[in-house]
Amino acid sequence: MTVSTTHQPLFKTASTLPLVSVIIPTYNRPDYLKEALTSVVQQTYPNLEIIVSDNCSSENPQPLVESFQDDRIRLIRNEQNLGLITNTMNAFKQTQGTYVVCVNDDDQLEPDFLAKLVPPLDSNPDLVIAFSDHYMVNAAGEIDLAETEKFAHQHGRDRLQEGIYQPYWPLGLVGGPVAICAAVIRRSAVNWNEVPSEVGGAWDMYVHFLTARTGKGAYYCPDRLMRYRVHPQSHTSSYSARDTDTNIQRQKSHVLCYEHFLADDRLTPIHPPIHRAWAHAMTSIGINLIRANRPKEARPYLLQSLTRSPQFRTIAALLLSFVPPILTQRSSVSETA
Repeated sequence: MTVSTTHQPLFKTASTLPLVSVIIPTYNRPDYLKEALTSVVQQTYPNLEIIVSDNCSSENPQPLVESFQDDRIRLIRNEQNLGLITNTMNAFKQTQGTYVVCVNDDDQLEPDFLAKLVPPLDSNPDLVIAFSDHYMVNAAGEIDLAETEKFAHQHGRDRLQEGIYQPYWPLGLVGGPVAICAAVIRRSAVNWNEVPSEVGGAWDMYVHFLTARTGKGAYYCPDRLMRYRVHPQSHTSSYSARDTDTNIQRQKSHVLCYEHFLADDRLTPIHPPIHRAWAHAMTSIGINLIRANRPKEARPYLLQSLTRSPQFRTIAALLLSFVPPILTQRSSVSETA
């Protein structure tokens, strides 16, 4: 993987800047949507189209959208709830820009997000994505510096130098530092019809796969250019020992992504960490099945996990699957989302 820190700044007039399409999938969060939309229309980069894709919210967001009086904004409102991934992919398919960005309806962009991430892409056709670090904020939108530093360290961004990484698949796959929520993607690099609906909320992992497998590069900007909000309904907060069904579905989506990664010979150099990530997700499924008092269903997942990456947590979970339920409820196995 080669790293370069050179790129040309963007010295173009607004009329000659490449069009950037920003999609905002939304559902029943009008207050957060207003903040997200405000952060997009206030971008210092002017050549935008903004697509708000409403997934049949109980309150029609059209009056909110119209209140901005900005002809760059277009609202798409589904007549019925299509699910997260279909709503998001449909919005991507409507884009016309050279570059695309997905802003969750509960997140926000810093004003210079596009101004800093578009120029490297525009000056280098061998780049497919440009991404940055980001803030973690609470439900009220207040920056949590401790959580910000924690997530930066957890995903390796605190150890990543500014510059170009090519190929970028060692970064983009398997829990790396590239966050789609803080990225600008070259639209021509992704066929949105290739993203299988079965990956659900893990669609961002699959988009990384589609872009990374090209062998092209990514540009990293260490500035914190967006705000990722954590609240009770957010993806980051969705893991719960009580909500085992959601946890299982989430991990099954990850397993599906990893299996696609492993089937691609171009990614052979990073197959070992992908195998470990696959095994971790399989163990997570098993642990959640045990918590749901379904130990017999858990064992095949745990046994398969052991064939690829033997871990203490997997062995412990397998042994726990043979313990009577009344004792299992008093025990615990370390688990992360």
